[in-house]
Amino acid sequence: MTLSRRQFLTASAAAAAVATAFPTPVIFGTEKDKKYRVALVGSGWWGKVILDAAIQSKTIEPVALVDVDKRRLEPMCEQVADATGITPKAFNDYREMLEQVKPDIVINATPDHWHALITIDACKAGAHVYVEKPVSHTINEGIAMVKTARETKRIVQVGTHRRVSPHNMAAMEFLKSGRLGKIGSVRAFVNYQGGAGTKEPDSPVPEGLDWDMWCGPAPLVPFNRRMHPGGFRNFMAFGTGQLGDWGIHWMDQILWWSQDEQYPKSVASTGGRFISEDNSDGPDTQHVVFQFDKFDAVWEHRRYAGNAPERHHIGVYFYGTKGTLHLGWHDGWSFYPSGDMNVEPTEQMAPQLDLPDGQNVANLWTDFIECIETGRTPVCDIEYGHRSTTMALLGMLSLKLGRGVVWDGVKQTIPNDPEACKLLAREYRAPWVYPK
Repeated sequence: MTLSRRQFLTASAAAAAVATAFPTPVIFGTEKDKKYRVALVGSGWWGKVILDAAIQSKTIEPVALVDVDKRRLEPMCEQVADATGITPKAFNDYREMLEQVKPDIVINATPDHWHALITIDACKAGAHVYVEKPVSHTINEGIAMVKTARETKRIVQVGTHRRVSPHNMAAMEFLKSGRLGKIGSVRAFVNYQGGAGTKEPDSPVPEGLDWDMWCGPAPLVPFNRRMHPGGFRNFMAFGTGQLGDWGIHWMDQILWWSQDEQYPKSVASTGGRFISEDNSDGPDTQHVVFQFDKFDAVWEHRRYAGNAPERHHIGVYFYGTKGTLHLGWHDGWSFYPSGDMNVEPTEQMAPQLDLPDGQNVANLWTDFIECIETGRTPVCDIEYGHRSTTMALLGMLSLKLGRGVVWDGVKQTIPNDPEACKLLAREYRAPWVYPK
């Protein structure tokens, strides 16, 4: 079932610059007697998208909101109260929330460097978790997240919602039916128009923002508006670049298709900052080759010069003996048979995406609740999300090293390579402790 949602209402004038109001909840299915007590950690735009889907499902009570930025937190509390009649408790520190509120579910919509600690602590506190992708900032964090989820017997759903998107599901059926023939190569990519950008000088921390807590286990750096709100992804102390942000969705599609092969044998990356002149330090150009037993996969991205000549600027191409299939986002999927020089595909499917965000979060939330009630494995289980995140992080690790690495997916290590293994984790800033 595809669920549409009305556009967010405009927030009050004071909050308009930093927040968007919730629509009136839409009732679907049968309203549940049991309501799960939900806490949202991270009240930015994407956190609102997830909580919106949860509210409209009629399965929850939003009992707490956590954010280190009062400029976002306070308007968000008002919007939730207006939409639900429930005024959630507001917190600056997620640990205080877990202790005082004891929620049934935690939505973790924080920057990448916070995903591991909050998810692990929430599971240990007895909560099920919906965590955004990439699941972790380093590979060993992801290992610890899977371990904790299993030990605590908590359901952890990852926000790789393309696994419930109708056109993605249909494309997988096409691929697994053999209609593309034998597939020997896959190419995933995100290429956007853009330019060099400009530098933004550091500035005083805005009133109401706890910058020390925002940085958390990562280095404490001067505040810069390019990092917050929303720009952290290409600052490597906090984000994981285009590969961790966008690439994980397409790495996940590759692993969803491959089934029998859930990790590459080797990874090699090239790239750098050839165009960008802004404050970020993530690569604006990157190519990664993932070698599997029966196929290879390639990732590419450019933060400039979109893919107009190639028709598609985002997605993944599967290359088989019977043709090529492109699986995308707003352009659905398209099949181009071998030997046919016509530009137009012979088979395709348009996307069915929720509004206003163009994703399928509502479907994923429904799956999450069903898994909590039945104990079955989620469509986007933490282990699946960890494997896809690992592919992305290995690509970033190889780029940082300046050479390729061999990956032992069973032992989840880089054998006989101490230099590379050091990059599977990182130092945490005191008093935060890296998860074991």
